[in-house]
Amino acid sequence: MKKQLVFALLALIGIALSAAAPVVSATAAPVPVSAPAAVELSAPPAAPEQAPVAQATDKWCSNVRIVFFPGGPQGGVFAVNVYNGAVQAQNDLGPKVDYVWSNWDPQTMISQFRTSAATKPDGIAVMGHPGDESFDSLIDDAEKQGIIVTSQNTPLPKAQAKYAANGFGYVGAQLYQAGHDLGVEAFKRSGLKKGDRAMVWGLLSQPTRGERTKGVMDALKEAGMQVDYIEIDAATNADPVAGVPTFAAYVSSHPDVKLVVTDHGGLTATAQTYLSAAGKKPGDIYLAGFDLSPATVAAIQGGWTSLVIDQQEWLQGYLPILQICLTKVYGFSGLDINTGAGFVDKSNVAFIAPLAQKNIR
Repeated sequence: MKKQLVFALLALIGIALSAAAPVVSATAAPVPVSAPAAVELSAPPAAPEQAPVAQATDKWCSNVRIVFFPGGPQGGVFAVNVYNGAVQAQNDLGPKVDYVWSNWDPQTMISQFRTSAATKPDGIAVMGHPGDESFDSLIDDAEKQGIIVTSQNTPLPKAQAKYAANGFGYVGAQLYQAGHDLGVEAFKRSGLKKGDRAMVWGLLSQPTRGERTKGVMDALKEAGMQVDYIEIDAATNADPVAGVPTFAAYVSSHPDVKLVVTDHGGLTATAQTYLSAAGKKPGDIYLAGFDLSPATVAAIQGGWTSLVIDQQEWLQGYLPILQICLTKVYGFSGLDINTGAGFVDKSNVAFIAPLAQKNIR
């Protein structure tokens, strides 16, 4: 009995000692015990001063009035995508926007710009087709009145360099490079060879806009092709179907033509009509061009059009509106944005097709 009592007391002592001992984790290093350092009490440091947080509003550009040039005829191919982008920006940001339609005619654009500036809007987003020589004196006058000017689709490099700090930006393709890139890709993808005949249908007569046509022609000549050039006349520029007799006559007199490049979104969208009128079937002539539309997507799917470079024209509507709002409200300088670097053919048109139906791509 005494032995059992001793063993019980020893067990209780062992339990007490083990409970008093520190417990060390198998994965954590023990923390050494040291005397606490003296702590000097003081007032807590002041919180760093923070910049005020901007309060988001749905229509932060609602007090701004803008005149916007979509470029072509109302509802026309390409211009409708530009317009849709601008309308989306208007809905998102809240400015009042007046839309001016020009049928792609440079002289009309000049006249309309003069009239628009006289109404003293906060900003004008203009197509640069007339070129610096024709436009710059009018832009100078607008800038003196405090009107923000920016351009889309076709650059005005001298005006942009002069007024970039005032919000003059550019949204669109780098024209010569885009044309050259399309020429290089068309030659490479078509499998054509040196000495084959090509026709380029473009706008060389327009000083800045014509750089894209020149880029196409230079690329094809560098590849060793025979290159014929046709200027897009005013009637075809405004209504591409008017060019059917011109195209059919050219193909009839040049039956050996193997590549056609149309440097105009409206003409590219009319490819099936042109080729059918000339008695050609899908694939008889490799046709390359610029800009997407529902008709162009259908032509790619049907084999009438082989290759298109996409300018993402919807952005050429949205971003100039945003540019003017950013400059007017926040004082931002001009942004230069290249929208034309991607190609569309049968391999990737399926993804683009639903967006083209909505006139977004």
